[in-house]
Amino acid sequence: MKKITSTLLILAAIIIISCEGPVGPPGIPGEDGGLFLGSIFEIEGDFDAANDYKLYFEFPSDFEIFNTDVVLVYILWEEFDGLDVWRLLPQTVVLPEGVIQYNFDYTVADVQVFMEGTIPPQDWLSAETDNQIFRIAVLPADFAAKKTVDINDFNSIINSPELKLNTISDLNFTIN
Repeated sequence: MKKITSTLLILAAIIIISCEGPVGPPGIPGEDGGLFLGSIFEIEGDFDAANDYKLYFEFPSDFEIFNTDVVLVYILWEEFDGLDVWRLLPQTVVLPEGVIQYNFDYTVADVQVFMEGTIPPQDWLSAETDNQIFRIAVLPADFAAKKTVDINDFNSIINSPELKLNTISDLNFTIN
């Protein structure tokens, strides 16, 4: 009797240990173990009459952006003590002659960065139009809505422990 009971217990233990339940539901898109997934693209270009004072960036075909994602664009404003200073667009430059503004719009397919102002474009200085560098940040809406992140501060975003960046370093675009 002891042998039968021992054998049944061993078989029951083997069966219970080898059981596997159904696969659970998939996680929330854009999250990986509690981390938010974001991407950064960098573009550089000149604003001139040939491109109607616009820089156009098309997201790569292998990159998926969702309608709920937040797209932010930062301009390299200056370098201070060897550090890059980034500002969130729109940014306004007030000059004695009038006002110039850097702004952007986007769709799930592209981003367009443009300049506009009260000064005629032909009077804009090359410091405002040439060799401008922008970073395009694509962030999940849940991350951008967090109160712990200052979206105005580019460094706050990229240094956030909650964000895992898919930085696309080989996709630096120069637009002329």
